[in-house]
Amino acid sequence: MAAPSSNTCGLTERSIRERVPPLLTDLYQVTMAYAYWRTGRHQEPAVFELFFRNNPFGGGFTLFAGMQDCLLFLRSFHFTDEDVEFLRSVLPPATDPAFFQFLRGLDCSGVTLRAIPEGTVVFARVPLMEVAGPLAVVQLLETSLLCLVNYASLVCSNAARFRLAAGPKRKLLELGLRRAQGPDGGLTASRYTHIGGFDFTSNVQAGFQYGVPVAGTMAHSYVTSFTSLEEVLPKTLVAVNGDSTPVDIILLTKGWLSRVCELLGSQPGKIHEGELAAFLSYAIAYPQNFLPVIDSFSVGCSGLLNFCAVALALCELDYKPLGVRLDSGDLCRQSLEVRRVFRLCSKHFCVSAFDSLTIVGTNNITEQSMAELNEKENEIDVVGVGTHLVTCTQQPSLGCVYKVMLF
Repeated sequence: MAAPSSNTCGLTERSIRERVPPLLTDLYQVTMAYAYWRTGRHQEPAVFELFFRNNPFGGGFTLFAGMQDCLLFLRSFHFTDEDVEFLRSVLPPATDPAFFQFLRGLDCSGVTLRAIPEGTVVFARVPLMEVAGPLAVVQLLETSLLCLVNYASLVCSNAARFRLAAGPKRKLLELGLRRAQGPDGGLTASRYTHIGGFDFTSNVQAGFQYGVPVAGTMAHSYVTSFTSLEEVLPKTLVAVNGDSTPVDIILLTKGWLSRVCELLGSQPGKIHEGELAAFLSYAIAYPQNFLPVIDSFSVGCSGLLNFCAVALALCELDYKPLGVRLDSGDLCRQSLEVRRVFRLCSKHFCVSAFDSLTIVGTNNITEQSMAELNEKENEIDVVGVGTHLVTCTQQPSLGCVYKVMLF
């Protein structure tokens, strides 16, 4: 798990300036501002309210998110010379040149924002934000504010629904970056699913930029990249207890593997050597953070046995392995078998560390399948969710609107 970066606030503010410049808007916002300016109404006081008409996912609530980004956007709002020159090129040639001078001097110093606190439960048609200020300016803000609030609130609410389905005790890991709608969508999802109730993200940039706790395991590609124990380098590991003599971890693991196979009545010939090599290589690199995926080949015939052998070798050297990840098949049934084997090893070999090993479950988890975990017997401690969380597959948009209320 990563600690929050000391310069998180500065990174966030710079990120907003880069991600949401004033030109990230619809053209008609600029043309309307010009029309207001031509009629002399641009300085008239106006109030806009931002709200949505229906709660998402057929539910009864929404979590409001994106407010902090909106504040940062307002603080940094101004048109650069380059911005103004581009607008000059896209607006009609007859546009009064003085309008562009007006744009160059605009900022949000005269704008007041009143909003519900970020992360608050909100309901349909209740104003989330009230934006007051000179008419032309608050009109220019519309598209950007909607963009900052719509997806943030939607994915935050989706995360809250997953949290409610999972219950309060099970840990949740967001791992949807590779399936998100582009880099900004992935980063936004990692940030706001954490507010919505997820404990960790796999997104390293979200940890760096927003201080979201980062966690991860290993991919099947790492496991399948190994074919033989000859590929394990280095082949030794020093014990935690202070003895600096390197221990042949491969030989030690082979001994434990024989004992595990004998205990479980398993056939050593069905064990995949490349998988064992991958586990050993990873354990040597991360002896205190050993948590492999064990279903690359067969959980019962290979993955679980190889994990137990490597984990027992680590325990003998006074390291504490973390657990395993299941990524296919019947997660509930497999988790029960994995936990049974862990308890058996703990009792038979007198290794108490096996009593606290973590079982992570991943594999196209939906809100419905998350709820079903609570209805079936299982031993899953952590659930990783990706596609259906960050893409909000049940509903693609919250549908926030920005309506003028007062002049």
